[in-house]
Amino acid sequence: MKILILGAGKMGSFFCDLLSFDHEVGVYEIDAKRLRFTYNCQRFTSLEEIDTFKPELVINAVSLKYTLNVFEQVIPHLESTCILSDISSVKTGFKDFYEKTGMRYVSTHPMFGPTFANLGQLSSENAIIISEGDFMGRCFFKELYNKLGLHICEYSFEEHDKTVAYSLSIPFISTFAFAAVMKHQDAPGTTFKRHMQIAKGVLSEDDCLLREILFNPYTKEHVEQIREEMKEIIDIIDSRDEEHMQHYLTKIRANIK
Repeated sequence: MKILILGAGKMGSFFCDLLSFDHEVGVYEIDAKRLRFTYNCQRFTSLEEIDTFKPELVINAVSLKYTLNVFEQVIPHLESTCILSDISSVKTGFKDFYEKTGMRYVSTHPMFGPTFANLGQLSSENAIIISEGDFMGRCFFKELYNKLGLHICEYSFEEHDKTVAYSLSIPFISTFAFAAVMKHQDAPGTTFKRHMQIAKGVLSEDDCLLREILFNPYTKEHVEQIREEMKEIIDIIDSRDEEHMQHYLTKIRANIK
């Protein structure tokens, strides 16, 4: 299959490496310097080059901020039978966009990234395939993710955004709070060092990705829930209520069993 990958960032390069030995892959990237680290593929820096490549599948791996705009630029250079796809972490507005194009589409979300995941061993990681869209497109990604050993879940566009808001926004916000009150420690404890490692990893992510997660329309309710929990903890500390503290610890331990 002829596959065009849009963007040669971390995930674009990952998909290029993953697919280039079984398919004819081309990578479109306006920043030519990023293409230095791609191999076994055709490299495109102009839209006109896509005309002659004639991809059968397009994987949009650019930042969410630019995903739909890049699709709009590229679509006039695609055959009508080409399947559009994205791997964005937030899908708000994507269903309407895809349906307006009149083209086949499939939307997925690999729930891992180069910062924490071992890209050579992904059997403990997850991927989401949107249940709406082209059947053959979904089959392609299902087979691909199965080869990687990923655990696959199928959700609608709306279900996806609700799930991501829960699973990503809560640890992201917790990390932001930890980093915001950070002070240098000459003798940090083990727990502190582990939190520091997580914080450095999260904050090394692309700023666009961090914005994507926080601006998910379902994120706010989880942030508000964290705020309510913090209020309760402050009340316990102020009152030095041992019984209340014990009940609270019992409650949160039950949540992580």
